[in-house]
Amino acid sequence: MKNLLNIALPKGRLGSNVLGCFEKAGYPCPDIHASTRRLVFENPEAGVRYFWVKPSDVAIYVERGAADLGVAGKDILLEYVPKVYELLDTGMGVCRMAVAGPKDFRDDPSRTLRVATKFPRIARDHYGAKSREIDIIHLNGSIELAPILGLSDVIVDIIETGTTLRENDLAPLEDIVPVSARLIANQVSYQFKHAEIDRLCRDLDQFLAQRQEEKK
Repeated sequence: MKNLLNIALPKGRLGSNVLGCFEKAGYPCPDIHASTRRLVFENPEAGVRYFWVKPSDVAIYVERGAADLGVAGKDILLEYVPKVYELLDTGMGVCRMAVAGPKDFRDDPSRTLRVATKFPRIARDHYGAKSREIDIIHLNGSIELAPILGLSDVIVDIIETGTTLRENDLAPLEDIVPVSARLIANQVSYQFKHAEIDRLCRDLDQFLAQRQEEKK
């Protein structure tokens, strides 16, 4: 029997796209498509065991060893800095981390900048590199509301299309870092299941490269 790779998949549209890529790269799991309440799905012939988790939890499962591999956004990796190996940029879930605020906003360096965000570490690192004094306002949802109601001056958040910003008279002010989904590995698993992980990584990379070539 093959040494199964435990793979944490992020729930939602991104996870479905990621699963499709894994399957087309040679790691299918028919049972995962059945209507069921099961939480874990495996295909011994392909050497994989998949399970769905909240996107922000993928890195935790991988870091702690419950999963050998997972797919997590670069934003999560930068914010929580888990002790994992980043193996591959999948090129999926592409967006950017940025500063946004009112279209006419002008920063006043003489006072503390109020920043609302779900990503306090990223915000602190960004402004810390500029020696800019900030007041972090940690929110978990509806970040765009903060500058509209005067709770913050700006926000630091993920921007994909920018539609929500435009509809609320806000605009991107400064890009911080590009974001996409990354294949990550548990550090211990990478040693003891190196052959299996390396093979999957190569197969996935080859499929993604081929797909990208076909889009040109």
